[in-house]
Amino acid sequence: MNTRNDIRNIAIIAHVDHGKTTLVDQLLKNSDTLDARLQLEERAMDSGDIEKERGITILAKNTAVNYKGTRINILDTPGHADFGGEVERILKMVDGVVLVVDAYEGTMPQTRFVLKKALEVGLTPVVVVNKIDKPSARPAEVVDEVLELFIELGADDDQLEFPVVYASAINGTSSTSDQLEDQQPSMDAIFDAVIEHVPAPIDNSDEPLQFQVSLLDYNAFVGRIGIGRVFRGKIKVGDNVALMKADGTKKNFRVTKILGFFGLDRVEINEAKAGDLIALSGMEDIFVGETVADAQKPEALPLLHIDEPTLEMTFLTNNSPFAGREGKYVTARNLQDRLMQELHTDVSLKVEPTDSPDAFRVMGRGELHLSILIETMRRQGYEFQVSRPKVILREIDGKMCEPFERVQIDTPEEYMGSIIEALGSRKAEMADMIHTGNGQVRLVFLVPARGLIGFSTEFMSITRGYGIINHTFDDYLPVIEGSIGRRRNGTLVSIENGTATTYSIMALEDRGTIFVEPGTEVYGGMIVGEHNRENDLTVNITRAKNLTNVRSATKDQTAVIKRPRILTLEESIQFMDDDEYCEVTPQSIRLRKQILDKSLREKANKKESK
Repeated sequence: MNTRNDIRNIAIIAHVDHGKTTLVDQLLKNSDTLDARLQLEERAMDSGDIEKERGITILAKNTAVNYKGTRINILDTPGHADFGGEVERILKMVDGVVLVVDAYEGTMPQTRFVLKKALEVGLTPVVVVNKIDKPSARPAEVVDEVLELFIELGADDDQLEFPVVYASAINGTSSTSDQLEDQQPSMDAIFDAVIEHVPAPIDNSDEPLQFQVSLLDYNAFVGRIGIGRVFRGKIKVGDNVALMKADGTKKNFRVTKILGFFGLDRVEINEAKAGDLIALSGMEDIFVGETVADAQKPEALPLLHIDEPTLEMTFLTNNSPFAGREGKYVTARNLQDRLMQELHTDVSLKVEPTDSPDAFRVMGRGELHLSILIETMRRQGYEFQVSRPKVILREIDGKMCEPFERVQIDTPEEYMGSIIEALGSRKAEMADMIHTGNGQVRLVFLVPARGLIGFSTEFMSITRGYGIINHTFDDYLPVIEGSIGRRRNGTLVSIENGTATTYSIMALEDRGTIFVEPGTEVYGGMIVGEHNRENDLTVNITRAKNLTNVRSATKDQTAVIKRPRILTLEESIQFMDDDEYCEVTPQSIRLRKQILDKSLREKANKKESK
C-alpha cells in the first residue's frame, strides 16, 4: 500500500506541567520552519491570555514543521482532565504520539489517562523523558514506570518496543542517552525517532474524499471553521462536496477556503490530500465528528465520542444592588448570545434554558472548565452571577449514579493523616498507598466528584503548599447518601449598604475572617467574611466611629487590622453554598446571599429546616 513518506502526524501528550508546550516551542525553533530572524516568545503555542497567565493549555493547537524534507504536523494537547474530550478527538487525527514524562515526577494520573486513550486508538508511541537537567531527575526509574504503565494498560508487543529520547525542553537539548553530559543542543533525536518509528499516512488520494472534523474554530468573518484530517481522497477549493451530519442528514456545499498549518500561521492552500491536516471554512453548521465526503459517493466516518459533562452551574443576570455598574454586557440576551457563541467551539459544553428567562443551566467537564469560561467572559466585559457547582446525576440500570474521580496525591508523609481524614469525611475510598522515598508518599483515592468541589483550597492549607493533587474522571457509580464536602463555617453578611470602615472591621475580626478591605462598597446581603462558627451572622461593617470632643485617656492609637482574605474567582466558586451566588463583573468578584433581605432570608431558612 502506498504511503506518503513526506509527512508525519503526531500529537504531544502528557500530564499537565510536564513540558509539552515548551517542547513544541523547541521543535519549532529547531526545525527548518521559522525565519531565523523571528524571535519566538516563550510557550508561543499558548495563545490565550488565561493560558499564558496560568501556564496551562486549554485548547488544542496545531502547527507543522519541516525537518530534512519531511513535514511533521504537531498537535499540542491539553493535559488537564477537564479538557480530556479535546485529547480524545485529536488522537483520531494522528498516527503516533510523543508521550512526555517528567524525569523526576514520572507517570502521573493524566499520563495514564492520555496514554490509555492513545493505546486504545492503536497509535505508535515515542517516549520523551523531559527535564533531564533537574538535580532530582531519575530517568532510569521513570522509564521503568512508563513500561509498567504500558503493560498495565494492555499495550501490544509493537507498542512496548517504544523508543526513548531524553530531553531538556527548556534548554533545547536532547539525546538518546540518559546521561546529562550526552545532551546535544538540538531536537534532532526527537525528530529522528518520530520519522523512524511513527508510520507515514496511507496515500489513498485517488479514492473518494473523506475528511473528518475533530476541532472547531470560529472567526467573525468566515464563521465556523472545521479542523481535521483528510482520511481519503483529495479536496480542492471550488469542489462541490457533501457534509454528512451527525443526525444522518446530508448537505451539499462548495469549498470556499482551505487553510494549511505552517509554523505558527495558517496559510491558504488550494488543495489537500489524504494524510493532510487542514481547516475548512464555508459551512455554517459544521460540527465535531461530522464527515465531509465526495458528493457523488458520500460515505460517513464513524462519529467521534464526546465526553458528557459532569458538573453544572446556573448562569444568571446580575440583580444585585450594584447591577450594571461595571459591566458592558449585562442583559439576559447578552448572556444568552455569549453562551451560544461558546458552543460554536467548545463541544464539551452544554447550555439549556431554565424556567426563568434570566437564567441558564451551563454544564461542563469540571470546575476548571467552567471557571475558565467565567473568567474569559468577565474579561470580555460581561456581568452576571453564578450558582454553586452541582454534579450531574445519571440513571444507569435503574439506579441513580454520580461521577467519581480518581485522585492521586503526592505529599510529605507528615500530612498523610490529615489528608486521609479530610478525604474520608468527603466519602473517599483509598485505592493505593506507595512510599516513594525521601519522606514522600503517594496516595490514590476514589472520590465522589461533589466531594472534590472546594477541596483544593483545603488541601493547600493542610499540606502548607507542599502537596500535589491530580484527579481524572473515573466512572459513574451509585450515589452515596448524605451531603458531602459542604462548607463547615457560616458567613458574615452585611446588613447595611455603604462603605466598609476600619473601625467596624476591627470590631468584627474576632468573629471570623474578613473578605473586604476598608473603603470597599458593600450592600445588605453581601458576604463580607467567614464566620468562625457554623451559623451565618448578620453584621454592620459600615459603622463609623462616633466623633466626640473628649479625648480618651489612651489617646487615639493607630488602628491596625489584619490583612483581609481577598478571594479569587476559583476560591469564591469553591466557597459558595447552595443559598449563595457569586457576582462576577469585569472589575469585581462578590459573594452574596440569594435572598438579600435579612428577615426574608430567616423566614426561608425556617421553612427549609421544617
